[in-house]
Amino acid sequence: MSFEPSPIFAKTYDLLAWLVPQTMQFPKSQRFVLAKRVQDAALDLHELLIRAGKSRGGERRRALLEADIRLEQLRLHWRLCVTLELITPNRYEHGARLIDEIGRLLGGWLSSPPTT
Repeated sequence: MSFEPSPIFAKTYDLLAWLVPQTMQFPKSQRFVLAKRVQDAALDLHELLIRAGKSRGGERRRALLEADIRLEQLRLHWRLCVTLELITPNRYEHGARLIDEIGRLLGGWLSSPPTT
């Protein structure tokens, strides 16, 4: 998967652009707890994807595996947001769809043959 044309970068950016304003609406008590965790996981995910896109071989694979972990953390935090009623079920579903789409793209990249 090459760096520039891959849709995963655009999808992750779109997720961030939508997700950050959502978390800024959390009650003040959660803005520096769960909102920060959600934002950090999403930002870390995007940074790891950029690193993977600029790397080759084992370094790329390590960045992709770490990105996969961050994606799972983001899924957990996002699910917790709806459980704690910090977001509506509709917002949860929209975010979950975006996260799942990124997960499918990441899974495809992880299963592609390694480059040297």
